[in-house]
Amino acid sequence: MGRWSEDIVSAEIAGTLDGLLYQRVRRTPEALAYRHFDAASKQWRDTSWREVGNAVARWCAAIVAEGLQPGERVAVHLRNSREWVFFDQAALACGLVVVPLYTDDRPDNIAYILKDAAVRVLLVQDAGNWRRLAPALGQHDELQRVLILNRPEVTPPEVAADERVRFVTDWLPQQADTLRPRKGDPQALASIVYTSGTTGRPKGVMLTHHNMLSIAHSALTMIDCYQEDLFLSFLPLSHTLERTAGYYLPMMAGATVAYARSIPQLAEDLQQIRPTVMIAVPRIFERVFGRIQGQMARKSALARALFRYTTEVGWHRFERQQHRVGWRPKLLVWPVLRRLVAGKVTEKLGGRLRLAVSGGAALSLPVARTFIGLGVPILQGYGLTETSPVISVNVPDDNSPDSVGVPLNGVEVRIGENDELLVKTPGMMQGYWNNHAATAEVIDPEGWLHTGDQGRIENGHIYITGRIKDILVLSNGEKIPPMDMELAICLDPLIDQALIIGEGRPYLTAIVVLNPEGWLGLAHHYGLDPYDDASLSNDKLRSHLQKAIKEQLKDFPIYAKVRRVIVLREPWTVDNGLLTPTLKVKRSQVLEQFEQEIEALYASGPVGRG
Repeated sequence: MGRWSEDIVSAEIAGTLDGLLYQRVRRTPEALAYRHFDAASKQWRDTSWREVGNAVARWCAAIVAEGLQPGERVAVHLRNSREWVFFDQAALACGLVVVPLYTDDRPDNIAYILKDAAVRVLLVQDAGNWRRLAPALGQHDELQRVLILNRPEVTPPEVAADERVRFVTDWLPQQADTLRPRKGDPQALASIVYTSGTTGRPKGVMLTHHNMLSIAHSALTMIDCYQEDLFLSFLPLSHTLERTAGYYLPMMAGATVAYARSIPQLAEDLQQIRPTVMIAVPRIFERVFGRIQGQMARKSALARALFRYTTEVGWHRFERQQHRVGWRPKLLVWPVLRRLVAGKVTEKLGGRLRLAVSGGAALSLPVARTFIGLGVPILQGYGLTETSPVISVNVPDDNSPDSVGVPLNGVEVRIGENDELLVKTPGMMQGYWNNHAATAEVIDPEGWLHTGDQGRIENGHIYITGRIKDILVLSNGEKIPPMDMELAICLDPLIDQALIIGEGRPYLTAIVVLNPEGWLGLAHHYGLDPYDDASLSNDKLRSHLQKAIKEQLKDFPIYAKVRRVIVLREPWTVDNGLLTPTLKVKRSQVLEQFEQEIEALYASGPVGRG
C-alpha cells in the first residue's frame, strides 16, 4: 500500500458539485479520470481530468446558448458514460437542476417526469430512444431542446422533422473558454431525483449540492479511497447510490472510474478492467451466488465439501480479523484453500478488488457469508434517495454483514414508534417537488425523516428488520416481514423472483418465477414441456418447489411456512410494469395481476404442514 496516496477535496472547498470538478481539474489535471470502451476501435480509452474540464466547458457554452435561467430543469437519459458527467457538470455550472432518468424506464413514466419537472432540455442516447419517448410525451411546451448523443447513419424522418432535435456533434461548439469557478450556493437545488415508488406515481426528491457533497465526504472519512483506486461503474448513474458514491465520491478522491459496457459483458469487463472498488446491488451478488450453487450441484461430493470447507475457514478468518473469534488450527490451511478454491472466484472479479459495497436493497446473510468467506470484501450499506442516499455503511474494521453498518459521520439515527428508523442527516432532501403533503408525511416537525423501515440499533450498528408497509398480518394475528422470506427463497438456484402472500389469510402462499436455465433442466427431469404453461401446474413440479422453499425457510418460525405456490416462467420486469427501475417488485401490481390465481389457490386449501 506504500504507493497509494490520498488527495481529498473537502465539501467545504468544493462548495458545489461543479466546484468539485473545478478543484479536481486544478489539482490533478493529468491524472486519469475516466476509462471507456470505444466500440469503433474495440479498445479501452482513457480521459484525463484536464480533458474532462475542456469537454465540460464546451457543453457549458452550448447550454448557455439555449438561454435557460438558473433553477430551470434539464434531464439526462443516457447509459453510464463520460457524456453523462459532461452534461451533468455543465448544467450544474450553469445553475441548472439536473433530472436523471433510467434508460430502461417505461416511456409513459419518463413522460410524466419530464412534464412534472417542466424539463427544458433533454439529452437522450440515440434516435431510437427519442422515437419511443416522443409519442408518450405528446404536447410538452416546456421542452425546447432534445439532444441526441449518437448520430445514426440515416436520420428517421420524424426525428429530422422535429425542430427541437439537435445532434450533440452539431450542437457542441468546437472549442470554448477554459472551465472557470462560479460562486454557487451550496444549498441551492442541484437535482430532482424521481423515486421509483412501488405504488403510484414517482415523487421528485429535491437534493442540493451540499446534500450530495456532504454524504460523499462523510463516506470518505470512514472508508479510505485513494487516487490509485479504479472503480467499475455499472449501476445506472440515475441511481443515487451510483451517482453519489460512484461518481462524486471518486471525483472527490481523485480516483478513476471505468464505465462497463453492459451487464451481459460485466464478467468480461471485470477481467479487463480489474477494479479495486465496485458498487453493486444485492442482485448482482445473488446471481453469481446462484451460478456458483448451480456449478457446485454438478460437481462431485468431494468438490462440494471442499467448497463448503473453504467458505467456512474463510468466514472464520474474517471473524478473527474483526476480533470476534480466536485463532483455530484450521486457519493454517487457508493459503492452500485460497489457491485451490477462493482465488478462482476472486480472479473472476479481476483479482484486485479491495472493496465491494452493496446497497439499494438487503443482502442476505448466506450470500454475504459465502463471498466474504471466499475473500470478497463486501461492505453492506443502507440509505434512501431522500438522504442522498447513504445513511449507514459497514467499514472494513467493523463489518457486521447481517447489519447495514454504522451511521455516517454527521448522521443521527433513532428508533421511533413501531420500531421505525428515524434519521437526521446533512444529506436530507429539501422535500418532494410540488408535493408538500408527501413531504410532511415523511419529515416530522422535529426534523426527523421517517424511513418507513423497521429496525434496531445494537453496538452502534443498524439492523433493518422489515418494511412497515410490507408487514403481513395473518388472520391469526401473526406478523410476518415478507422481504427476508423472499430473499431466502431466491437463494435457491431454481427461483429467480418470489413474492409472499398472506395478508388477512390463514396461511402463507408464494408466487415464484423460475430461473430459465434451471427450469429447462427440471422440466427434462420430470418429462415436461418447458415451453408449455400447463407444465407449471404439474404436481411433481409443485411438490419439488414446495420442498425447495421449505429447505430455504427452515430457519424461520413455524408460522412462516409457505403452504401453496403459484409458478411462473415470465419474469417481472420494468417493461411489464411489475418492477421499478431500481428492480424492486411492485407488490400491489403483482397481486392485482394474479388475483384470480391467488383466490383459486386459497379456495383449494393448503397442502402439507411442513
